[in-house]
Amino acid sequence: MDIIWLFVMLFGMLLVGVPVAVSLAGASAIFIIANGSPPPMIVAHRMINGVDSFPLLAVPFFILAGNLMNTAGITERIFNFALALVGWMRGGLGHVNVGASVIFAGMSGAAVADAGGLGAIEIKAMRDANYDAGFSVGITAASSTIGPIIPPSLPMVIYGVVAGASIGQLFVAGFIPGILMAGSLMLMISWFARRKGFPRDQPFYWSVLWSTFQRAFLSLLTPVIIVGGILTGAFTPTEAAVAACAWALFLGLVVYRTLTLPRFLRVSYDTIETTAVVLLVVGAAAIFAWILTSNRVPEQFAAALLAVSDRPWVILILINLILLLVGCFMETVAAITIMVPVLLPIAIDIGIDPVHFGVIMVLNLMLGLLTPPVGMVLYVLARVAKIPFEKCVAGTAPFLIPLVAVLLLITFVPAITMWLPTLIYR
Repeated sequence: MDIIWLFVMLFGMLLVGVPVAVSLAGASAIFIIANGSPPPMIVAHRMINGVDSFPLLAVPFFILAGNLMNTAGITERIFNFALALVGWMRGGLGHVNVGASVIFAGMSGAAVADAGGLGAIEIKAMRDANYDAGFSVGITAASSTIGPIIPPSLPMVIYGVVAGASIGQLFVAGFIPGILMAGSLMLMISWFARRKGFPRDQPFYWSVLWSTFQRAFLSLLTPVIIVGGILTGAFTPTEAAVAACAWALFLGLVVYRTLTLPRFLRVSYDTIETTAVVLLVVGAAAIFAWILTSNRVPEQFAAALLAVSDRPWVILILINLILLLVGCFMETVAAITIMVPVLLPIAIDIGIDPVHFGVIMVLNLMLGLLTPPVGMVLYVLARVAKIPFEKCVAGTAPFLIPLVAVLLLITFVPAITMWLPTLIYR
């Protein structure tokens, strides 16, 4: 019964608008004080332990790398290259939207960075070409979820730290699911294009493709440096994040010369602010997860799920439904930190590899970024596009269909996720 009150306090605070980190830490502190044991000092101790991790150093550096690329004009070069590559297709700017997100996914690993950086360029271009605002925002929101699936990925770094799983294997495992997400979204765009008579936005010219490729070439090397460095063993994921920052600084300061001192200071401030919020959530969620674990909630939850059915496919469907529901109400980092200790033991019991489960969990929670009431990506794009939040939700809804289809595919066909990690690491 005490645990029920813990959740009541947490969701009560969230509903009245208390920040996620304060809600998690506050509910945990009240629970500990009310129970009289352990001492309240455990709150600070557990928060510190929650963020005392070398792999978590990747978080601020990947955030900084994404911000630098948005500010240094790298995203515009990527967009122009994607436009030359796939803009000739019917509904071309929709396909460009997806293609640019796939490329940018190999640089930042954050959905909100994709939506806020590339999204502003993509929505403006689609608006100028007279695309419907709802469709423009919908495909921009849906394609931004590819970012944390194709490596590098901030949510996978958090999952790897909490689950004790290999971050390198998690990164590699996201490749094929990310490509499947892109392919399914492009099929949906093609269907919309035929139904609504979308134009071909730009003729295909080899000369234009070559010139835009040359302009974007050094930018396109970023994912090669990050992922190639990890796969060859030259970098750990944390060191790869530092290398990404160094490369982005080199491009912005030396090559393109678009990164001025005022811009760099603004980027640094934004990175510090975002990192502080993320790590505060991680620390606060670590306390909450510790309370759940010490009160044997994972064991009780596992017993309840297995009482429903002992068939793995039924358990997987229930886990997916739980994660989709959690993603609607909880910020991604907090959801991972809290739900991994509860759900991972169940997944392992039914024979699911922790790396495979990590991709399933991250994709579920990315869908949560597209659903109200939290829907962080929707709020960002509503501000970027200057349209009502409700219109963003309506425009995004059709694109949830292909994304959910991919989620079910990777859930029930483990080879899609595990083939590359098995080939490279095992």
